[in-house]
Amino acid sequence: MTFTTHLLPPPSPSPSSNPKFTLPTPTTPSPPTNPPLLTDALTIRQTVFIDEQHCSAEEEIDADDGRSWHWVVYHSSKPTSTGTDTTDRESSPPEAMGSSRTPVATIRLVPPPNVHEHQHHAHNGAENGAEQEQEPYIKLTRVAVLREYRGYGLGRAVVETALAWAREHAREIDEAAVAFARASAEKDGVEVVARPVWNGLVLVHAQTQVEKMYERCGFVTDEGMGRWDENEIEHLGMWRRLVLE
Repeated sequence: MTFTTHLLPPPSPSPSSNPKFTLPTPTTPSPPTNPPLLTDALTIRQTVFIDEQHCSAEEEIDADDGRSWHWVVYHSSKPTSTGTDTTDRESSPPEAMGSSRTPVATIRLVPPPNVHEHQHHAHNGAENGAEQEQEPYIKLTRVAVLREYRGYGLGRAVVETALAWAREHAREIDEAAVAFARASAEKDGVEVVARPVWNGLVLVHAQTQVEKMYERCGFVTDEGMGRWDENEIEHLGMWRRLVLE
């Protein structure tokens, strides 16, 4: 099989309390509110999280979608000269790729600042958990692979693709974090607070059934965060420290 991966930069990086995007439907498969690649990502997420896992449709699109980087893996029904490729970082629009390609997997990277919702212990050799609590980190979220394409390693591939991109684009991540914090402060009428730069810390809230996959990607479970349910699915927290380039 031939797979290619395409990247969408943050489609709406300014802070907003109301999601600006729309889930595709049979009657509106390509909502005009969405960039085409985001619609493909949402189509996958809707199939996996809403239809298959019965998660809330109302909560699927959130305020992070606009400020996140999104990757979508496409399956090509026609072999190409590049062969199997899950690391391509093109951002060409899906409509330019022809109807022979099907969106099959997705992931998003949420830059700092992130609100930490679960207590955790010190990690990565840190002595003071409170200090770690203040350290900026990125989150990998909304990782989804269509059922019929599982078993090809696409889940791990999209995680590693996002990590590789983050390792090489720390400055871009920091710039996005600073711009978002500044816009948020202006929106709320408060003073901008200086924040430390992102130093490679990555968090995932993983479904327990895929804990081993994240371990193979270098993540370590934070037992101090415990276990919790999201849409009646058990989750845990896992961390990884990237060495930035």
